[in-house]
Amino acid sequence: MEIFKLAGMPVGGTPRISVVVPAKNEAKNLPHVLPHIPAWVDEVILVDGNSTDDTIAVARSLLPDIVVLQQDRRGKGAALRTGFNAAKGDIIITLDADGSADPGEIPAFVGALLAGADFVKGSRFMQGGNTTDMEWYRRLGNWGLLTLVRIRFGGKFTDLCYGYNAFWRDVLPYLNIEDATGFEIETEMNVQALRANLNVFEVASKEFPRIHGVSNLRTIPDGWRVLKTIVRLGVSRPARPAVPERNPTGQHQPSI
Repeated sequence: MEIFKLAGMPVGGTPRISVVVPAKNEAKNLPHVLPHIPAWVDEVILVDGNSTDDTIAVARSLLPDIVVLQQDRRGKGAALRTGFNAAKGDIIITLDADGSADPGEIPAFVGALLAGADFVKGSRFMQGGNTTDMEWYRRLGNWGLLTLVRIRFGGKFTDLCYGYNAFWRDVLPYLNIEDATGFEIETEMNVQALRANLNVFEVASKEFPRIHGVSNLRTIPDGWRVLKTIVRLGVSRPARPAVPERNPTGQHQPSI
């Protein structure tokens, strides 16, 4: 089955794709993000965190068909869950609104899912990836938390706290992310994917500094939340077994 044209566009028979973009006061950054999402993406969902600028108006001017939702609780985790619950696509992709992630990498994530992965995570630290938006102490903290995850849960992740991820919509219950409200959501998704024995694949990704504004990330408080998430998951049991195998169209293979 042919999966991609040369330009990276999925061809007939491929699943529907939803991109979820959490945003709060990102009006100046959205022009650098939304127009660069591939045209073959079926649905773009912007989850607004009670912005006080023109985030919603700018989003609608850039993509008239964009779905705009308001999150009901504070935090990135709550925003993503709002988007996940509303997404209609077979594949869901998370994309930050600050211009730090390149929408042009979306075909790599989709390709890995179509090739057999259940969950695909971007990595800034594998060959081909990079970050110009992380201080040395954040790198050190990421390495320490990643080492802890490897020791407790296994896996061979090269990155842990990164917001560029993609997965089949039907594995969402296996991620069991109801307890995450803030930036720890990415770590929880990654660890839950390991605990559920999902087929996890990493793709190289380049992270850039946000274009405008100041990040909502707080290094010490959010790092502490990530650590508490790892400890909590380390002493609890996975809630669900692994998902069935799929064929290349995203449908589950029949049991034999």
